[in-house]
Amino acid sequence: MEFLDLPQLLSAAGTVRLPGSKSISNRVLLLAALAEGETEVCDLLASDDTGRMIDALRVLGVGVTHLGGESWSIKGCGGKFPVKQAELFLGNAGTAFRPLTAALALAGGDYVLKGVPRMHERPIGDLVDGLRQLGADVAYLGNDGFPPLHLKPARIQPDGAVSVRGDVSSQFLTGLLMALPITGQTITVNVVGELISRPYIEITLAIMARFGVVVEREAWQRFTVVAGSRYVSPGTIHVEGDASSASYFLALGAIGGGPVRVDGVGRDSIQGDVKFADALAKMGAEIEMGPNWMSARAPKNGLLAVDLDCNAIPDAAMTLATAALFAKGTTTLRNIASWRVKETDRIAAMATELRKLGAVVEEGGDFIRISPSTVKPSAIDTYDDHRMAMCFSLAAFATPLRINDPKCVAKTFPDYFERFAAVTQAAPVIAIDGPSASGKGTVAARVASALGFGYLDSGALYRLTALAAQQAGVDWADEAGVAAVAAALDVEFLENDIQLDGQWVGDAIRHENISAGASRVAALPAVRATLLFRQRAFNKAPGLVGDGRDMASVVFPHARLKVFLTASPEVRAQRRYKQLIEKGLSANLGDLLLELQQRDARDSRRSVAPLRQEADAKLLDTTDLTIEAAVNQVLVWSKEVM
Repeated sequence: MEFLDLPQLLSAAGTVRLPGSKSISNRVLLLAALAEGETEVCDLLASDDTGRMIDALRVLGVGVTHLGGESWSIKGCGGKFPVKQAELFLGNAGTAFRPLTAALALAGGDYVLKGVPRMHERPIGDLVDGLRQLGADVAYLGNDGFPPLHLKPARIQPDGAVSVRGDVSSQFLTGLLMALPITGQTITVNVVGELISRPYIEITLAIMARFGVVVEREAWQRFTVVAGSRYVSPGTIHVEGDASSASYFLALGAIGGGPVRVDGVGRDSIQGDVKFADALAKMGAEIEMGPNWMSARAPKNGLLAVDLDCNAIPDAAMTLATAALFAKGTTTLRNIASWRVKETDRIAAMATELRKLGAVVEEGGDFIRISPSTVKPSAIDTYDDHRMAMCFSLAAFATPLRINDPKCVAKTFPDYFERFAAVTQAAPVIAIDGPSASGKGTVAARVASALGFGYLDSGALYRLTALAAQQAGVDWADEAGVAAVAAALDVEFLENDIQLDGQWVGDAIRHENISAGASRVAALPAVRATLLFRQRAFNKAPGLVGDGRDMASVVFPHARLKVFLTASPEVRAQRRYKQLIEKGLSANLGDLLLELQQRDARDSRRSVAPLRQEADAKLLDTTDLTIEAAVNQVLVWSKEVM
């Protein structure tokens, strides 16, 4: 599985231009295809979901042309798709699957609609029931109430009425409303129960109006499309920036100091998720807003917990769940039943991952309650859900994180983590690499002490893992068991010693049997993978100095300062000889020199993370330098880059 490791963040500030709204993009694509005339769509979101819609329209015979950048030309078919028989694969794109189901069920063709396994677990029965009331012929190819579907030509009932539940997904009502003009009849849709996610219906009505169809509405219970309604191209239409995506960056500003500004959506937006800014303001954030922009900065006294009805911001409300980690008190998010039927069961997934971080979480059918606690480094699973990945990136302000399957953000925001990095400041790292006995450990520890940074002796981690496994009774050949031990290491590196679970072990890990154990556990892939994250988890505020043989090349390739510290083999052998003699151990200078030369050769030639000076690393040869001089040189370099 791919992953992305995030260091602890110190601050956030800057400006982000938002990608186009997923909800608006796919609505516009479908209505442009159903309209009479050619539509130029500008600022379209480039994502998996829109890609699924574009591919489907092309299969259906719609003329779709990429004009370059974020602009597309759609030649409408006047409500009659040229291709009358097709099989469509729509991935996990609900904003493509639900509306296309409705449109194709009423379009007079023979179609099969499929998706990924998760899409086949997302309910669609209420939409199918509504379509059947109109005379549509829809059959389930798997479990009743769920995709995949087989659609055959409908027998439309004249001037009919249809009832649809409003408490499952607004996408069902959206799909029905957008498809009704195809029938040419006057049709009324009655909503049974409370309509959730109302802002998304407002988006649907607004875009339908842009294409010439005005829906008559009585409160949120009755919607009518009159006979003769037809879609007509507006010529050119611009897609707003995604208000749900804005939530992550506004939260960054509220947590990380700010200000963080988002361009592309603001006070004049048709998207309900702009009200996320109001929710953030209730938590104490300082919000500013213009017609097409918003910004947020942190309150002077920290964020406060809220108890909030989130019906108006169902997607953006997820961001509040991670922001709650930084709020004083217990945050409760209500009226979020729609989370259960999204790309994953988001209430369950959010609760599981928040608990990993140490939060106390209570979940119900339509609510989640979060009480923050001490946050600990964790690997966050994303469930193939773009919003899980983006929401949990915010937790990096509390601790280093691993985000599993980060590319799932491609569904709506392919370059999210690049934009994220551009407006955040991570805890700095000074990476010091070098051969054995070069003095890098002593220099690194003293530099860390001088700067007030944390210190990491990476080479000792494998020894510590071997020792901890031995103490826990875990065999060094037990890959899964040793990896679990490595993940749970409670280690503190001090200038002159090391603590493991509160015990001094600096000498214990140098025993011959532990050295042998370190070699054995270091050969286990799962252990190496675990210790990579464990090393990166030391990258906390205010900063870190790490020493080893692959600090700059593998562990911290983006370190603020990289140093390759070395000395002649003869000088290094003399230093090692002196250390051993001072500890009362016997040593032979000639043997030590040969051993160092052989180890240098092995380390520089190994296939995994060989010892080498990185191109952007500064060379520090300590052959003729005192420890104090070497430390001072690194401190001088650090001032140049910090």
